[in-house]
Amino acid sequence: MGELWNLVLFQPLISGLVFLFKVFGNLGFAIIALTIIIRTLLVPLTAPSMKAAKKMAELAPEIAKLKKKYAHDKQKFAQAQMALYRQHGANPVAGCLPMIVQLVILISLYQAFIQVLKPNGAELIARLNEIVYPFLKLPLETRIDFSFLYLDLSKPDIFHLGGLPIPGIFLILAALTQFLSSKMMSPAVKKVEKEAEKTKGKTDDFMASMQAQMVYLFPLMTIFIGFTFPSGLILYWLVFSLFQFVQQYFMTGLGGLTPWIERVGLKR
Repeated sequence: MGELWNLVLFQPLISGLVFLFKVFGNLGFAIIALTIIIRTLLVPLTAPSMKAAKKMAELAPEIAKLKKKYAHDKQKFAQAQMALYRQHGANPVAGCLPMIVQLVILISLYQAFIQVLKPNGAELIARLNEIVYPFLKLPLETRIDFSFLYLDLSKPDIFHLGGLPIPGIFLILAALTQFLSSKMMSPAVKKVEKEAEKTKGKTDDFMASMQAQMVYLFPLMTIFIGFTFPSGLILYWLVFSLFQFVQQYFMTGLGGLTPWIERVGLKR
């Protein structure tokens, strides 16, 4: 299994990163280019997933009504829910495979970046040469520059203010982009909350609360994790999130961002 993982994912990703480093002569630009290439290749998988997520969000208020109607009959609720899905052509598991694929690639990229984002020296180059395809091997005297703008890609993107660590610009942008993407994909959250208020049971309230919390939870997790991860990984995550944001906009529009934008006065 380990050999298959290396053959299909780990070695191609390391080799791709080294190849792009040779092309650009800069590790930061190599990470950006690799991220864009990967996200572009994943578009055929992510596009149906985004459409399915939008459809499920739109149906959330109707599902809340069904839960209220069949609060004491779970079997009838399940039947009515499946009928609603069939009527609107929604598939609740449509996004599972793309998410699994993206998670596997993310783990592989993490392993690849951790191999590269280490203190420089002949040992690093020798290690990389053991992994990459033969035609991409680097001279042992090669030195990889980890600097990109103000970042040291091998270290976390944090500043210290009076001895207290605070998130850097790239880390904040990565979390902000993820927040905006989450808001865009949750147009029905407020509707679900209103329906939950009318429901006597606590199931709807829990569902609505979870939907609302996830919008803020994942960006906060990004910042928390970013305090320990090399900023090269944060750069990847920022570009990844920006690509997803743009793709979502062209596929689903502003969605849940529309009322938020109007509220802060950015749209007339």
